[in-house]
Amino acid sequence: MNMAAFKNILNRATAGACAALLCTLAMAQQAGAADISRGAYLARVGDCIACHTAGPQSQPFAGGLPLNSPFGIIYSTNITPDPATGIGNYSLHDFSRAVRNGVAKDGRRLYPAMPYPSFTAVTDDDIAALYDYFMNEVKSVNHQPPETKLPFPFNIRSSLFFWDAAFVKRERYKPHIDRDAQWNRGAYLVQSLGHCGACHTPRGLAFQEEAYSESSPMYLTGALVDNWFAANLTGDAASGLGRWSEADIAAFLETGHGGQVAAFGSMTDVVENSGQYFHKDDLNAIAHYLKSLPAYGEKALYKPDTPAVAMALSAMVTGEVERPGAGIYQSFCAKCHQVTGNGEPGKFPKLAGNSIVLSKNAASLIHLLLQGSKTAQTKEGAEPQEMPGFSEKFSDRQVAEVLSFIRNSWGNQASPVTTRQAATVRGALQKKP
Repeated sequence: MNMAAFKNILNRATAGACAALLCTLAMAQQAGAADISRGAYLARVGDCIACHTAGPQSQPFAGGLPLNSPFGIIYSTNITPDPATGIGNYSLHDFSRAVRNGVAKDGRRLYPAMPYPSFTAVTDDDIAALYDYFMNEVKSVNHQPPETKLPFPFNIRSSLFFWDAAFVKRERYKPHIDRDAQWNRGAYLVQSLGHCGACHTPRGLAFQEEAYSESSPMYLTGALVDNWFAANLTGDAASGLGRWSEADIAAFLETGHGGQVAAFGSMTDVVENSGQYFHKDDLNAIAHYLKSLPAYGEKALYKPDTPAVAMALSAMVTGEVERPGAGIYQSFCAKCHQVTGNGEPGKFPKLAGNSIVLSKNAASLIHLLLQGSKTAQTKEGAEPQEMPGFSEKFSDRQVAEVLSFIRNSWGNQASPVTTRQAATVRGALQKKP
């Protein structure tokens, strides 16, 4: 081996060690600066309370929340330190095995509605801090959640052994030596406790995530979850984060507003329960990591600066030309989102160039239009705004027309919404318990 090659290897090893050390130091500094324990902070990062609390009036972490899956309803478990109905008798080993391997103390396998395929990447130190928090700071609640009863063959939990063997990586996160400490911290949070891929990565035929890291182009490219389409988080310039700045991403996670988009649906819960409590350094690290992901899925376009767009906007303002859906938009949507599609910063999202509007799957738009939503309430964000639902006012044809209009106005260029798509989402929402 020549001297140049040796120096190159040494430099890479030194960079990797430094990145790992800086990651560890950043975590320690953030934990020390917080008003809460490190374990409590990590539980917020993981948004544990969202799934393990049955509702606003229920005891935190006592379980019982019904989680919709393609195979039936799965009820979350009690993770308070109650010895009879919770995890009070769990050792650190038992806790780690459940969180990172998906196996309960009694050997029963957990359904992957519990995102242990992501949590398997959590470090030993973070697992220990979480264990200390749940055992010593969480209030013990004696509560037995409803039993999960899925139909055959999904009720055979032992079969999950083979699912795990085929699809789950048993690996802790390892810092990338060719990346800086901030990137590694962001990648760790996104891939492990943040479990962003659980919603934002497409699923395969066996309901497995198609990827668990940026090593696959499928990672974080968007997925349909409970009649919402979790957005594309890659660098796609239309439907992804390509036109977002790192500051936009950090602001969205903290306040529910950023990149001309407002959080809706289950993402509102993520912002309220988790994102708004992140340390600034962690928000910036996540944003830094996400902005490093290359574009994937360039099908929609946003081209606002063309003569055709200017002419169409002029026609809308003067009322000279009315395309299908334009009348509905002007009557029901323009008051908040403006005739220009520019919305109102911090209150009503801009629809022109909105990456959610340009998503390859319009399920979220249909869901929003039918049932409405409310923006996040956070300590740093704007006053929450509520969008009403129009399921009683609009037919499936009208839903398709107005959303097709929105997806193809002001420079937006995305596939139109069909009446069949609107009817499919409406039917699914009507069937929800």
